[in-house]
Order: sequence, then structure tokens, then C-alpha cells
Amino acid sequence: MTVEIEGVLLHLAHPDELSVRWVGQEEMMRQLLAAWLVVNDQDVPMSPRLLGKPGVGKTTLAYAAAKRMGRDVFIMQATLDTRPEDLLVTPVIEGAGKLRYVASPLVTAMILGGVVILDEGNRMSEKSWASLAPLLDNRRYVESMVAGIKIKAHKNFRLVTTMNDDASTFELPEYIHSRLQPQIFIDFPEKDEELQILRENLPFAEERVLQYVTEFLQHAHAADERYSVRDGINIGRFAIKLKSLATERRHETNALETAILEVLGEEALRYVRRNQPASS
Repeated sequence: MTVEIEGVLLHLAHPDELSVRWVGQEEMMRQLLAAWLVVNDQDVPMSPRLLGKPGVGKTTLAYAAAKRMGRDVFIMQATLDTRPEDLLVTPVIEGAGKLRYVASPLVTAMILGGVVILDEGNRMSEKSWASLAPLLDNRRYVESMVAGIKIKAHKNFRLVTTMNDDASTFELPEYIHSRLQPQIFIDFPEKDEELQILRENLPFAEERVLQYVTEFLQHAHAADERYSVRDGINIGRFAIKLKSLATERRHETNALETAILEVLGEEALRYVRRNQPASS
């Protein structure tokens, strides 16, 4: 798909399609949707930050919230090497002496009125954030120096950035910090919610496996370990695969402990409760 802006043809990105569902913690969903709400003609949506440990579901929450609003979602991964032109418009050589201008997922969302999730935004440098400053206030536009155009955001455009609370490669400059508000903190889910999330992501797992992994995670959370439900999903998935190559019930416990060892390391075994999955 292409659009023309100020005489420049832009090639747009495709939206992301994920098979995810937000489970539990509806208060976090309410806060995010409230930040995006427009309550008056003179009002503008906010650009919130989702903060939390890796694997607690920040991107899942953002994606599910956007889908609840019926919007297309564009996910853009921030890295140490993300440049302003990566965030906006990139020139691509197309034939002899000809350039094609490719809009980033962020700019595509701006043009189409979608939602962009800027993942792990605290990995970006100030120079990259500076290119987004006018987008994050009442001006709601960006300027591409590469293409020589100003791009205004559709009224339905929404932005959210996720940030890991242990991966702040760069400190946000104050003028960006004040624009990325509110700050919504996502913590580990409660036991019943964590079990629901595991069921959602491992629908093929037996209940005793899900219970075992949930107990392991809750034990680790109580000790303030950073093991997340994402880790639990990986443990459960790997254990199921290991068990599929065995036949005896005791192999299930062995598979779970091996999965914990291989996914998280030997230190994680201290959180394994020795009341093993009950036999049927």
C-alpha cells in the first residue's frame, strides 16, 4: 500500500497479527485505555509507558488494548542502533538512480490511524527520541529530513512504549520523560491469573503440569526472583516436549525439572517444591 504526502510516495508497512489475549489484571487494561481516550474536541490522547520486568506481558497488554479498540497494531522494536530515519522514513534504492521511500511501522500507524507499540523504548538514544518529540505533544506530527516532508498523525493514532525496568541503556531526557505519560507499572500476576495465562498459552498441557509451573513461579516471586510467566510458558512447553519422548509418570517430573534447569539455570531449582505432580 502506498500514500502520497507533499508529492512524495510512501510505501507503508503491514500491521502485526498476533494470537494473544490479555488475561487478568483488568485495572492495567483500564488505565491504558483511559490514557488513549479523548474526552473533548480540545483533548489529545496521551502516550503512556508500560514499565515492568521482562516477560510480564507489557507488549501483550498493549496489543490486546489496541485490538479492544478495533485498531490495527504496528510493533516497532527499539534497539541501541535505532536511528531517527528508522523511526520515520527510510530511503531504499530501487533501480538505477531511483529511491523508494519506505514508511516505518510508526509512521504507517500515524497515517492509517492505527496503534504503534514502541517496544523496549529505553534502548533508544536521545537523538532518536528527539525526532519523536513533536509527535508526543499537541503538535502530533513528525518531520522526515530524509524525505523532506512533514507527516501529521491521524486523529485515531495512538502510541505506547514498553520499557523493561532492568534494561535502561539510556536515561530518558526530561523533555521526553514528561511526554511519555502516564507511567503504568505491570507487576507479576496473582497465582490464579498466572495459572490462567499458562492455560491460555499452553492449551495442550495437562492441568498438573500447569499447576506445577504455577507453583514454581509463585515460589520464585515470593523470593523476589525475576522469573516471569514467559519463562513459565517456555518451561511448560519444553517439559511437554521432553515428556512426549518418555512414557512413565516419573519422567514428567524429570522433564519439568530439566526444563527449569535448561531454561533458567541451576539456581532456579531451589524454587522447585518437592511435592511433585500427583499421579492419577
